[in-house]
Amino acid sequence: MSADRFVRVRRTGALAFVTVLAACSWFTDFKEQPKIDPWESADTVGMRGNPQNSVPVYGTFAPGYAVSRAALPGTIDSMAAIANPIAPDARSLANGRKYYTINCAVCHGYEGKGDGPVVAKGFPGIPLVGAASPAPGRTDGYIWGMIRNGRGLMPTYNRIEEFDRWDIVNYLRGLQGRYAVATGPVGLPGETGDKVPGFSQSGPTRPAPYYDRVGSQAGPWPSGMGARANAAVDTALRTPADTGAARRDTAAARRPAPNAAPSGAAPRPTASPTGGAR
Repeated sequence: MSADRFVRVRRTGALAFVTVLAACSWFTDFKEQPKIDPWESADTVGMRGNPQNSVPVYGTFAPGYAVSRAALPGTIDSMAAIANPIAPDARSLANGRKYYTINCAVCHGYEGKGDGPVVAKGFPGIPLVGAASPAPGRTDGYIWGMIRNGRGLMPTYNRIEEFDRWDIVNYLRGLQGRYAVATGPVGLPGETGDKVPGFSQSGPTRPAPYYDRVGSQAGPWPSGMGARANAAVDTALRTPADTGAARRDTAAARRPAPNAAPSGAAPRPTASPTGGAR
């Protein structure tokens, strides 16, 4: 084999080797980190050190490890007895309208009459109001569970978080005549702001309980209250040996250095490596 051909073979082999390594999955570890993506449920597999089957700090009404997500009548029936914990106040009805308009009106129509836009394309009309619909006779928990799991022609909408699903149930009861609610689009196409749902209660909107709330998490706490609470917790957890060591460390930190200037005085000159003052 000639020298030139040998060099070409080596270069080709090196390029192929680098290409194969670049395709290996372990090089994506920093890019594909464990996280909860938008609209993703995380109540079955723990992440970031949380144990498997852990639930949000706000709790859950039907965790995935306890209630199946199968779109079966028996599974949804098992959630029928769950009581609706959300009062049908103005906030709930307004939030439920936003979610209903985005997710439900396409099939059920803005007024729940089963005349959504997809019906004109041949999809069966499924009303939620009137004598022809079984929905008025269903419990709040059943409707909430059907949103969670889906059933028949309806897919799962588990991407809508639990508390927001209760708002949809309340708004649906309004469409059925139980409460006075507005109907129709909330805003113009593409309009955002208060025309779309905001943060959810299950999202990371609650600050950690042992740290000061700062920036966007700033709340009604007086300045430094979180720090004082931290100090109290830290003191309560210290052992006598820890406390004594901390006092010694504090005293050593306060002791002036041998060459330190008195408080308020100009710093003393120190000798440079060449022997002169600097």
